[in-house]
Amino acid sequence: MCKETIQFIEENKIVAICRGTYGNELINLVTALERGGVRLVEVTFDQNDEECLTKTPEAINALSQAFEGKVSVGAGTVVTVEQVEAAYKAGAKYIISPNTNAEVIKHTKKLGLVSIPGALTPTEILAAHDAGADFVKVFPVGSLGLGYVKDIRGPINHVKLLATAGVTPDNLADYLNAGFSGAGISNYLTNKKHIAAGDYDVLTEHARELVQIVSAG
Repeated sequence: MCKETIQFIEENKIVAICRGTYGNELINLVTALERGGVRLVEVTFDQNDEECLTKTPEAINALSQAFEGKVSVGAGTVVTVEQVEAAYKAGAKYIISPNTNAEVIKHTKKLGLVSIPGALTPTEILAAHDAGADFVKVFPVGSLGLGYVKDIRGPINHVKLLATAGVTPDNLADYLNAGFSGAGISNYLTNKKHIAAGDYDVLTEHARELVQIVSAG
């Protein structure tokens, strides 16, 4: 299952980051994204929400059932082993974190899930890789720019990287051409104003645009 998920991520590349959207709105959102060709969805844990250990797993479970075979669902902003366990029980296929926590990585791998911790510096990236990460999320990638990631990609060319925070239609191809396996994208695909207004067709078009960029590469 883990190998299949890794392959699925490498093939589809675009991970839609769903933050603070639940219930029917989340189902409608993922329906719109899947219609546009985006087949990877990350549902985040809101660390400020006391109910996140309930709300996020419920959302993951609902999506996993509704889009089984069409969309691969993972958990995001996972910072504790307890959250890994809750996401696993809900049906998450991969665990994404903003940081590198060896215990989170080890528990993720113990459960047979794909591990995607966050890191920024060469030391952090290799520490995540050495702890067992399948991919390393370079975060926040946009803050240091493409020149930085090209520099680290030279010596660290054996680690599978995902770009997150600052990836847009204008630079997605650049990151992919620099050797990234994919990218996590939030606002462009999951804009709350479009969701509130019911403008799901706009988000479908955004998804289609990003998928076309991936296909052109």
